[in-house]
Amino acid sequence: MQIIPLSEGSFTVDKSKVFVPFDTDNDHLQARSTGSLLVEVQPFVVKTEKDVLLIDAGLGFSKNGKLQLFTNLLANGIDPQSVTKVLMSHLHKDHAGGVSKKDNLGNYHLSFPDATYYVQKRELDSALEIGFPSYMAEELSVLEGSPNVVFLTEDKGTIDDYITYELTAAHSRFHQVFWIREGNETIFFGGDDAPQLQQMKSKFVAKYDYDGKKCMHLRQQWWEEGKKEGWKFLFYHDVKTPMAVNQ
Repeated sequence: MQIIPLSEGSFTVDKSKVFVPFDTDNDHLQARSTGSLLVEVQPFVVKTEKDVLLIDAGLGFSKNGKLQLFTNLLANGIDPQSVTKVLMSHLHKDHAGGVSKKDNLGNYHLSFPDATYYVQKRELDSALEIGFPSYMAEELSVLEGSPNVVFLTEDKGTIDDYITYELTAAHSRFHQVFWIREGNETIFFGGDDAPQLQQMKSKFVAKYDYDGKKCMHLRQQWWEEGKKEGWKFLFYHDVKTPMAVNQ
């Protein structure tokens, strides 16, 4: 399997939940508001024998009328129309901004109309109920009733015989994680349950998680399981390490 990180850049985010661009060479974290976190925003493409998978969809920022996500795909030689499946861990705006795009009339449409989206139904229901600032309800509402969307309703299951998912209820109430298995390879995507390499190696409880202690315990569990089985871990918010293997 081929893994392609699609970095949208580094950002700081504080309790306002506004993502502010951060230049790691010139900016200083201490100059930002108290409690600001430094994160990468980094969707992934995984090319398998069956699919071109997009895992989470970035912030949804556009430049000159084109989604940054599309620009990043094209820069890596990937036609956005070639994406066959979109796997969503959860629907916070920094992960789901690129799920849809706005046309010239102000209407939202799915960004990948030829792909099948896999979305946890309870996460969408919760997102539409909670709304701003964590979720962008208008951008997400296009998922409802779309023939391109497969709503996952179980706590765990399998997609197309080689992708498994499990609802964790850790970072968000209906957050889910994915394993992609092909041949002797296993790729694990923990979304915001396991967003950075350093968090896998330390006992860290985040106040911003729905269940921070559960996140911590799951990270420890996955890190040890991955070591035994040789998983490749993908880190959505790691500024320096998009993927790693516990050796």
